[in-house]
Amino acid sequence: MSGFIPLNPSTRPLELNDRTLLQEQFRGLQPLVSELSFANLFLFRHIHRYGLTTVNNSLVISGCGYDGQSYVLPPLSGDVGEAARRLLDEGRTLSAADERFVAEHLAGSRYKVFSDRDNDDYLYLTNELAELSGKRFHKKKNRINYFTARQSYTAEPFCKDHLQSALKLLDEWDRVHSDGSSRSISAESAAAREGLELAEELGLSGVVIVTDRGVSAFALGEKLNDSTFVCHFEKADPFLEGAAQLVNREFSRSISADYPYLNREQDLGVSGLREAKLSYHPTRMVSKFTVRLPD
Repeated sequence: MSGFIPLNPSTRPLELNDRTLLQEQFRGLQPLVSELSFANLFLFRHIHRYGLTTVNNSLVISGCGYDGQSYVLPPLSGDVGEAARRLLDEGRTLSAADERFVAEHLAGSRYKVFSDRDNDDYLYLTNELAELSGKRFHKKKNRINYFTARQSYTAEPFCKDHLQSALKLLDEWDRVHSDGSSRSISAESAAAREGLELAEELGLSGVVIVTDRGVSAFALGEKLNDSTFVCHFEKADPFLEGAAQLVNREFSRSISADYPYLNREQDLGVSGLREAKLSYHPTRMVSKFTVRLPD
């Protein structure tokens, strides 16, 4: 393991140099949930207070929700079922467990298992988002056509040359969308900023839409498993109709040859975000469950 990781219940904060360790674990696990990707964990480490600990020789990530309630994510190594049961027996809450983990390690147990729809991930067929074929995507194509008829643009792989312009766009997006009262929006903006700045170190890749205004939209993500890419951030100029739909399409095109599935994370129960994600017709939802001792 990279650096000293204390025994439960002690933890240490997640660090950038933990990337190699966690990427190795994820390669073996082939995770389905968006939480189990290094960039996501690192970029949200402050708001969720992510830390590392060991339980029965299993590597475990601890954290807390936007409401401050503490939890652990499904153990990553060793006897993961035994480690999960030990933590649950100690009164800990297990969060972001997928159906596979619950079925293999907790089925028939005395623990209470709760569905967590607000945090379920949206999983799409990448080629559908890259092509936008058929009547289902007619409105998306119309908005892209509206944009392309009025703007001269290029779609380019994100690189450091785009950084300052992308940060300027993020500032504008934040000004329009943030009222200072939403911890999740503030946390996402801070994470997106650091993600742009540390994209190379974190293994993030993506696309930008460049117009005469500079970067007018960007999308960044990383490999989640061998068949799935996860999009962590997608931002577009709020005053350019069609820019969001265009960057979504171009990002999907950029990964479609290598990844048949695209995970676009959760909606956090935000009605507008849920409507937007559903409008792209996910092939299925990646269900997540919260597990704890019965009352």
